Amino acid sequence: MFGCHLGKLFQVSIAGGSYQEGLTALLQGVPSGMEFTEQEIYGDLLLRKPGADELSSPRKEPDLPIIYTGTNAADTIEGAGNENHTNGSPMTILIPNLDRHFIHIKQYQDTNRTPRPGHASYASFMKYGADDDAIGAGIFSGRYTSAIVAAGYIAKQVLKKCGINVFAYVKEMAGVACPEIDSGIIAQKCASYKKFRADYDPFYQQVYVSGRVQTKMRFLEKMALFAQIEKEIDPIRDTAKTFTRKEIEAAYGVHHVVNCPDLEAAQAMLDAVNRISARGDSAGGVVEIIATGVPTGLGEPVFDKLDAELGRMLGIGAVKGVENGAGFKVKDMTGYQSNDRMHSENGTVIFDSNNAGGITGGLATGQDIVMRLAVKSTPTIDRKQNTIDKYTNQNTELAAITRRDPTIVARIWPVAENYTAMVLLDHLIMHYGYQTLRSVISK
Repeated sequence: MFGCHLGKLFQVSIAGGSYQEGLTALLQGVPSGMEFTEQEIYGDLLLRKPGADELSSPRKEPDLPIIYTGTNAADTIEGAGNENHTNGSPMTILIPNLDRHFIHIKQYQDTNRTPRPGHASYASFMKYGADDDAIGAGIFSGRYTSAIVAAGYIAKQVLKKCGINVFAYVKEMAGVACPEIDSGIIAQKCASYKKFRADYDPFYQQVYVSGRVQTKMRFLEKMALFAQIEKEIDPIRDTAKTFTRKEIEAAYGVHHVVNCPDLEAAQAMLDAVNRISARGDSAGGVVEIIATGVPTGLGEPVFDKLDAELGRMLGIGAVKGVENGAGFKVKDMTGYQSNDRMHSENGTVIFDSNNAGGITGGLATGQDIVMRLAVKSTPTIDRKQNTIDKYTNQNTELAAITRRDPTIVARIWPVAENYTAMVLLDHLIMHYGYQTLRSVISK
């Protein structure tokens, strides 16, 4: 299988599937001297995982990560203080599948003759044949995005060291849109939402904050604990603290389900999705990603333009469109309206608008980079649909009985956020290399 690799200098390879033993992210280009914990990586994974709220699939995967390679097992010399620091070698993050039971496998076996409309099941069967990993859609399942989140979290932390901040949120869902809000406020709201989710996630508290699983433990120790946790998924979930919408709004200033900075819009989104889900159907929407602090000139021309590279987020399952800045609205603008005119204030270049979304000619302008993703409705729905028997080509009907999400939008934003970070870090390494070489040559 090809196509599971991204990047030139910061490289990420993804492997695994929905009902295989788990998923893997292999990273190359991570700088040495950084320290990561599985707890902090899980802090991003819990934002994407299923079974966390009323808008996600009831699958109970905790998505607990294991840093397997790429860090020092101990201080390199006595007292060095660099245990668990990255050492420049390829970094591997494992995410075992723990909620993988025969009853769910049997549900897929009972329906796998009939491809689910909107899924890759028919095309992948035609490509890979009868041995296609059709249990839970394999690598075509949304579960593979957990590996993207893990890898992108590492990239995001490297970017922060360089003054670049990446964040994402739900811009629109089920036809309800978030009003325009200053990016600084959005960044604050996103950070508060992440803190709320970690504070109330039972696995974050019971597995990591309690110290039950620690990064410094050996791999086999962790796996022994994971085998125990697999049997305790429901009891751990039962320890989750209860809360009300008003309590979360008062304490964190965010909505209790939807990561949308406008509280009224967030609730309207939730209500709209629930109405659609009650009919056995699903909803789509828009995710917006913003990157601040990106140096002017970051990117490459022609085939590797920064906006083109970010456009590869079409590779995220369920994403059917990507736009940068004003996006498709430019078709209705004149040149004068769409151009981002400039002026200077005390020697600093100021743009009057950002219709370009922070990128012109494939290079960053120094403004906020703004990307938006159009996310389709969840294809697995509880309504009868026409399909075929993929072994006989006979017509039949399918009504999904497997676990499903009323919408994927609320789980796509952390994937988009971290995917963006991977692309930006890859280009940042190239940018720093080129600028350093240019400064040396010009001396």
